[in-house]
Amino acid sequence: MTYQVKSGQGFLLFPGQVCTYIADRELPWEYVWLEFDGLRAKETVELAGLHPANPVYKARYKDIYETMKEEMLYIVNHREESPFHLIGHLYLFIDSLLRSSTSAQLGKGNRLRDFYIKEAFAFIEQNFQNDISVEDIAAACGLNRSYFGKIFHESMGKTPQEFLISYRMTKATELLKLTDLSIADIGNVVGYPNQLHFSRAFKNAYQVSPRQWRNEHGGGKRSL
Repeated sequence: MTYQVKSGQGFLLFPGQVCTYIADRELPWEYVWLEFDGLRAKETVELAGLHPANPVYKARYKDIYETMKEEMLYIVNHREESPFHLIGHLYLFIDSLLRSSTSAQLGKGNRLRDFYIKEAFAFIEQNFQNDISVEDIAAACGLNRSYFGKIFHESMGKTPQEFLISYRMTKATELLKLTDLSIADIGNVVGYPNQLHFSRAFKNAYQVSPRQWRNEHGGGKRSL
């Protein structure tokens, strides 16, 4: 197959493909390229509407296309940065690719965004008891903090920090009701080594102290 690629367009080479491409003799081009792989690579290009029978990218929105191009150039010109830093910009590139592609197949659920949120949930679930930050959660998803915060808030109606606190407080109520652990121990278990900070966060969430909540809900039962 032969394809003609114009200014502002691009093309995808799939693994194992043999391809030859040449520039117009009268109007030579400048181009930039990225190589990426991973468990979600196939899904990503499919969401962009690209496949072996349709390998040409065409921009639907010029401003988003420009953002995509900037992210590509950033990655190319900052190869000395850490892998996590570059992966974050790769995700920004992918997001712009999907949003600007004329044949994108995002659908109502925006599956790529859902993937980010699921990754964030998994990280919080496994690490809420540790001293983690929003930056740590974003890094686990391969995103920079500002972009991660934006898509998380749009999806959940809460900031990542608000969600993390809410998750910790929910776990705290479970421990208050089902165990006879001390208030200090429960605070430590849910990521608050300082009992005063834990009690303050708990009262902000439930308008009562952890001890009062335990008394009102019949807590203090010893777990096996």
